[in-house]
Amino acid sequence: MSPSYRRSIDAELTGTLLVATPELGDGTFDRSVVLLLDHDADGALGVVINRPTPVDVAEVLPTWQALASEPGVLFQGGPVALDSALGLAVLPGADDDVGPPGWRRVVGRLGLVDLDAPPQVLAAEVSRLRIFAGYAGWGAGQLEDELASGAWYVVAAEPSGSFEDAFSAEPDRLWRSVLRRQGGDLAMVSTYLDDPSLN
Repeated sequence: MSPSYRRSIDAELTGTLLVATPELGDGTFDRSVVLLLDHDADGALGVVINRPTPVDVAEVLPTWQALASEPGVLFQGGPVALDSALGLAVLPGADDDVGPPGWRRVVGRLGLVDLDAPPQVLAAEVSRLRIFAGYAGWGAGQLEDELASGAWYVVAAEPSGSFEDAFSAEPDRLWRSVLRRQGGDLAMVSTYLDDPSLN
């Protein structure tokens, strides 16, 4: 795997994207794109950003529906704690702005939202909001082992710093589009057919 699309396994990867390689197979993470929200020696946590569900936010958290970015549905963030919700939001200001109450910075202008807080407190402060059911988690050394085995490509999030990938209005196309913009070998991987036997 070329260093152009795989950072050092020892590097802190918070804020980067994990893109499933075709070798990952047909399991839970098949063609998934994961935004890493936390990564350190104790493990990693992220959300799958390209798995919309058919469930409107209003069905689960009705007071947050008006703030939810299109398509306005819950996303399946991963296989862990599917009965819990996690809110991800971007502030419209500078990376070093102090966030509003109920928002905790992850990286840059991206942060987690306290979904128990009143939405009106955040309504004027956030430019994008997405709500995930569950998350993806790795214990100490587990993600590093998966990276070493070639299960994931590690790539930078959308370069503008606005984390557009996490709020894409076309999440079903995200796996291909993230790979395509990397160029080189990864752009070629983006053309792989869904059925690997046809590649």
